[in-house]
Amino acid sequence: MHGLIGRMLAADGKREELMAVMLAGIGPMPGCLSYVIARDPASDNGIWITEVWSDSSAHQASLDLPHVKETIAKARPMIAGFAERFETEPEGGIGLG
Repeated sequence: MHGLIGRMLAADGKREELMAVMLAGIGPMPGCLSYVIARDPASDNGIWITEVWSDSSAHQASLDLPHVKETIAKARPMIAGFAERFETEPEGGIGLG
């Protein structure tokens, strides 16, 4: 499995709108075992994104899906940057099949 954990920074005052766009854009993504978006309680602009994929190629392929491209295009103006990004190798857990 392939895991990603990242902290995105929303533009000032745009966190809730950005999260709504990201959640509305979730659709079928082959190989996606878990996709979680969460507020960073330590930052007014921070968003944590936690993803688990069957493998890294499934994650890469998801970036070519029309609904993912559309979501990225809508979200881009509200994103101030990316603070942290970690890759992991999940072993298992609840909801990971």
